[in-house]
Amino acid sequence: MKVIRQFLGRRASAQGVTSQGTSTEPPAPERDVYVVGDIHGRLDLLERLLEAIDADLTKRAIEDPQLVFVGDYIDRGEQSAEVLRRLRELEMAHSDNVVCLMGNHERMMLDFIENPPRYGPRWLRNGGLQTLASFSVSAAGVGETVAPEIFINLAGELRDRIGKDLEAWVRHRPLIWNSGTLWVVHAGVDPVTPMPDQNAKALLWGHGDFFKSGRADGQWVAHGHTITDHPLADNHRISIDTGAVYTNRLTAALVRPNGSVSFIST
Repeated sequence: MKVIRQFLGRRASAQGVTSQGTSTEPPAPERDVYVVGDIHGRLDLLERLLEAIDADLTKRAIEDPQLVFVGDYIDRGEQSAEVLRRLRELEMAHSDNVVCLMGNHERMMLDFIENPPRYGPRWLRNGGLQTLASFSVSAAGVGETVAPEIFINLAGELRDRIGKDLEAWVRHRPLIWNSGTLWVVHAGVDPVTPMPDQNAKALLWGHGDFFKSGRADGQWVAHGHTITDHPLADNHRISIDTGAVYTNRLTAALVRPNGSVSFIST
């Protein structure tokens, strides 16, 4: 298998559940696509899921899959730095088969680096402390109401620990990926706006109407960001964030050119 095998981690069992959307127009990517949900610093679950995907590839005899990660690789989980490095390694080794999108948590970290006093409080209360610790940056005792210089110093130390190459990789993550009638984003889209015209805010943070109505143009959107008890393919949405950092379940959706959607969870 050309994508995953040399990157396998610990073994894990996979549970597959097939689900067809209720739409009369199923998703139709040009190739087999595995879409992976929010990881949030859980390197252990990432490695298990790569193992499970590899087993699924063998079982189905899939030769040339696409692997798309929806973002939110960092924050809340203790191995955020390790997850970023692992995904960069995976994408660089298999650039034709692996795509890593940006999530709102990567955006928050970059905002913090660019303007620490303004964005530091927001990022720290949303899991940034764990990311700092994973890069060996100590923020012990730092709250939201501290001198701006403290946030500036933390951001400078974080930038040094991340390194130019990894920071540049995070900055250049795309916000959207497409194959056929399947689109992958982090959070959501405006259901009435053409997919190529979606704005960054909706893609990273979601849109108020995203879950209220499906699309009328036959396009399907696979996404993370919003935690669901069970992954679901319905009404032109494929929801795969099963709250890995809280539930110990990281989920991927396999979307096939014939329109079938199945799920793998660690």
